[in-house]
Amino acid sequence: MNQYNCLPQDGVFWGEHILQSTVSRLGDYQMGRAITFTVEALTKLNQTHVQPNLKHGAGTFTELPAHAPDTAVQKGLDACLGAGADSIIALGGGSVLDAAKAVSHLHHEKTGRFLPIAALPTTLSGSEFSHYFGITETDGAQKFKRSYAVRETVPKVVVIDPVLVLDTPRALLLSSAIKGMDHAVEGMRKVTREHPHAIMAASGVARFLKVLEKWPKAMQTREAIDKGLVTTSDLLQLQLAAWQCYFSPASVIYGLSHRIGHILGGSFGLPHSATSCITLAPVIRACADFYGDKLDIFSARPGEDDAATQLAGRISGVVKSLGLPDRVGAFDLDKARLPEVAMLLKKNYPNEVADLGAGATAKLDALLESLW
Repeated sequence: MNQYNCLPQDGVFWGEHILQSTVSRLGDYQMGRAITFTVEALTKLNQTHVQPNLKHGAGTFTELPAHAPDTAVQKGLDACLGAGADSIIALGGGSVLDAAKAVSHLHHEKTGRFLPIAALPTTLSGSEFSHYFGITETDGAQKFKRSYAVRETVPKVVVIDPVLVLDTPRALLLSSAIKGMDHAVEGMRKVTREHPHAIMAASGVARFLKVLEKWPKAMQTREAIDKGLVTTSDLLQLQLAAWQCYFSPASVIYGLSHRIGHILGGSFGLPHSATSCITLAPVIRACADFYGDKLDIFSARPGEDDAATQLAGRISGVVKSLGLPDRVGAFDLDKARLPEVAMLLKKNYPNEVADLGAGATAKLDALLESLW
């Protein structure tokens, strides 16, 4: 049976120069007394575009490290309770969004009430459209990023404006686009090519690649715009592509690329978006038989190559042309820890490992070896 599951989002607003006016209307969506979750690097954006336009603000909380560690989530919850916040504005990337969702969830466990979230995303992974979040548990012998899916934590309001990503560091912005495509591809695991996810994901990947394949090398976004090499319209196209790639998160289940990323990120500290640069293309090739003809929907040249080879080639080509990391060895992670990565995957994500087919555990070891 085909099924499309909806999430309780009230509004998505997009366009150039809409951020300030939309923030000023958040009260129309029961976003009263909002505490802003963000990071220090976004202080100027917050003070210029967000805080002056909030009618009922409850302060700003910035102690939000990458991968949403449980200690930071608890501090965020304490900040909300201490400020008497009725809602959260999440200004930032996936880790800020994860922390906001986690705090909303814990607030419900403590008080019986979820804190509604307004998302102002500064990266391109698409977390603002989902009810998924991860909390990195830090109290054991090995840190572990545990995944949650809580419908009520999906942001009620999402604002998409190029100004939000204009000063996002180049590597973070562009690698998060690869993470966005990861959502599109692995979202095909459990749906057919007629599912809304498939249709929107194909459009999102094509939109991403059209912009990324012309992106200038080794240049920050603002400089590239000043030189006329990209435009703010290109930025908006990337933001819309992220939405299309993650259009149906309640209807899909993600796969091995995501799970390897959770382990490399949550347990070993690699940047969240960068993991998809390393894993996505190799996992597409390794799991091609599992996906079968589903990946045809992403083909730009039907019939010339098999769809998995073609898609993986375009993604790996973009990663290389943008100068993004495509090997674990680009980071400070000793290859001697590879068995730990494999063990955590086999223990916690056996279904995703099984996507590799017959002899999956041995294939996983070989795949991980190739990623270094």
